[in-house]
Amino acid sequence: MANKNIRTLSSRKELDDNLFENISISSQKTNSKEELQELAKRFMIDDSVVLGTSTFYDFTREANKNKKVHVCSGTACMVANSQNNLNKNLETHFNSEEIGHAACVGRCHTNNAFMYDGKTYNASSSEEVAEIISKKEYQENSYKVASNTTPILTSKMGDVAAFYQLAEKHNNPQNTIQQLKTSNLRGRGGAGFPFWFKLDAVIKEPIGSAQGDTQKYIVCNADEGDPGAYSDMYLMEHQPHKVLFGMYMAGLTVGANTGVLYIRGEYPDSIRTVDEAIQEIKDKNLIGDFRFKIIRGQGSYVCGEETALLSSIEGLRPEVRVRPPYPAQYGLYGKPTVLSNVETFANIHWILENGGEAYAALGKGQSTGTKLVSLDSFFNTPGMYEIEMGTPLQTIFDEFGGGFKSEIKGLQIGGPLGGIVPMHKIKELTLDFESLNTNGFLLGHASFVSIPVDFPMIQFLEHLMEFTADESCGKCYPCRIGSHRGMEMLQKAQTSDYKINRELFDDLLETLEIGSLCALGGGIPLPVKNALQYFQEELKGYFS
Repeated sequence: MANKNIRTLSSRKELDDNLFENISISSQKTNSKEELQELAKRFMIDDSVVLGTSTFYDFTREANKNKKVHVCSGTACMVANSQNNLNKNLETHFNSEEIGHAACVGRCHTNNAFMYDGKTYNASSSEEVAEIISKKEYQENSYKVASNTTPILTSKMGDVAAFYQLAEKHNNPQNTIQQLKTSNLRGRGGAGFPFWFKLDAVIKEPIGSAQGDTQKYIVCNADEGDPGAYSDMYLMEHQPHKVLFGMYMAGLTVGANTGVLYIRGEYPDSIRTVDEAIQEIKDKNLIGDFRFKIIRGQGSYVCGEETALLSSIEGLRPEVRVRPPYPAQYGLYGKPTVLSNVETFANIHWILENGGEAYAALGKGQSTGTKLVSLDSFFNTPGMYEIEMGTPLQTIFDEFGGGFKSEIKGLQIGGPLGGIVPMHKIKELTLDFESLNTNGFLLGHASFVSIPVDFPMIQFLEHLMEFTADESCGKCYPCRIGSHRGMEMLQKAQTSDYKINRELFDDLLETLEIGSLCALGGGIPLPVKNALQYFQEELKGYFS
């Protein structure tokens, strides 16, 4: 009940004078106790609420106030072993206390990645670092883009006005929902939930006569925090109108007049590009009274969880909510909300233009359409590839990735919560939800992070547990405490003659899996179990 009351207070000024944005600005300007107290007073919220929010995020914490440069600590950069040298190069320009970290900045195809002066870079030499620090010029984030099928997400858009006119032809909400149902478009953020169902649920929510009861929201989850994934970044920076049209069409369908894009702060180019695209369609009067709002994330992986994301927008500490109620019934500011991923929204225009059956004809079984695939720097031709669902992984690796630059023993597919797939299993798998799920893995964001033969698997598992411990929202005990215990055991096994009790470790994984509120704590056991199964010979010396 307390959170509902605070949410109601926060919603009084809604998005025009957003509490989270105020906290972010205040924290990064002075981070003074007095300023935060004044903010709490203005919103009629207790000081503890504002303080709890401001101390949660990487970019707003008091301890990180003086950070001038943020080095990518993502999994793809870690296994490439590029960041230690980058840190040394940066230390010639900054004091150690001025160098922070960012979970992933979307340059997984090159590594040597960091954020500086509101921009992202990659630099493999001291000379490159020196030039960047001196000139502060924009560095294009370039990578290969291709497709093996009818391009839906990677095709060129053409005239902007003509692109948005499609909405005029689809003014029957039930027909729109039926086309999406026929297409079997499933959530591309990793869960694979049928998208049409979210629209159908929100459109059925009653609209009351009381003031404020008419509001519904469309929220785009652009907090792409999975290290190794940069597909959402590609869409926002190269296909922003496909994303915006999808949100706009969803709004017209369910009766929502507001679309919110929660974009991670580690993607400054995405924020700029989407903002320019919004301004363009407003200037050309292509979306009527519909309005868009960009919320800039402040560095937190758990905000990719839908209910934590909503709490973050509201200015509350981004803790996972207990469900039900689901966002469709009780979403942003307690109002009915359609919440989905960048890539999901980006498919809507093509589906409505070509028909749900045409989309369903692509893919395999219940995994229809295409999927953007992110290949990391260990591939000879890393990049962003639009692949038809059902394509063999070996085909993707050979025909698009061009094979590997060095010997690889496994890949983590789908981010830090995704499965660890040994190389001998690749030939058995195809790019779709069912193939990976039934074999004990996960499609997720379809990011592929390579694990070289010389990278210790025990160190990889420690990284996963440390990531979970660092990014946990702290609301549930299994995730908050269990991830720390797992990290400690893995660290101790590497630094002493301590052997991890396998029965105790399995109990810990089970507690995380069934006791956590969301997929962060609940999902991390999957890759750990994969490693224990397929890399038993390498790991057995650390367990008893």
